[in-house]
Amino acid sequence: MGNEKAERIQTSLLNDLEKKALTRLAAGMPSWVTSDMLTYLGVAAAVFYAIFCWLACVNVNFFWAAALCLVINWYGDSLDGSLARYRDAQRPKYGFFIDHSLDALTTCLFCLGLGLSPLMQLSISLFIMGGYLCMSIYTYLSTIVMGKFRLTYASLGPTEMRLLIIAVCILYIYLPLNDLELEIAGIHFSIYDCIGSVVAAALFIVYIASLVKDLRALAKIDPPKHNNKK
Repeated sequence: MGNEKAERIQTSLLNDLEKKALTRLAAGMPSWVTSDMLTYLGVAAAVFYAIFCWLACVNVNFFWAAALCLVINWYGDSLDGSLARYRDAQRPKYGFFIDHSLDALTTCLFCLGLGLSPLMQLSISLFIMGGYLCMSIYTYLSTIVMGKFRLTYASLGPTEMRLLIIAVCILYIYLPLNDLELEIAGIHFSIYDCIGSVVAAALFIVYIASLVKDLRALAKIDPPKHNNKK
């Protein structure tokens, strides 16, 4: 079960600006709109994002539609919790469960979209997905065991990651750079494959570093038990 009393750690670059925007959006939200509706809107936007990324293989301008879907996804995914808090209608256990269950799905859709697009190889996007899902699992375990719900790492969170994807997609429209390739062991990697590989590697490095740090802390909190029986 989720730890509803866990300390929320949010140190992203856009945190203050995002909080102000979400508070205003929540205040102006019609009464018939619910948090669940916003949650499902975010998931639907992620589905269409993946479809438009795939269609970008036919016409790269579909990346504009994919970028718009990421904005809509941010709107639904970020505003659902803010709306619940604004209306004092939080459902800690239900909200934690549905929000982060669907977060795993949308993460898969984000990475699948990149892999189906002309931007990068599917294997690279799956590498990114593996790193992000490892970070997600670590976050949830840390929430339960350590009582700390870390939403950001190295001042970067989901919002910054969406902006990074949007920036790369738009950059590809104007600079496909298909002729710039790096060959390793007979396999060709584009510039965007290299960018994706760096992002994936960074996710795994942060995951391992955070894991080691918390394991050391937990070893002190919960040391081995010595059997004194003879």
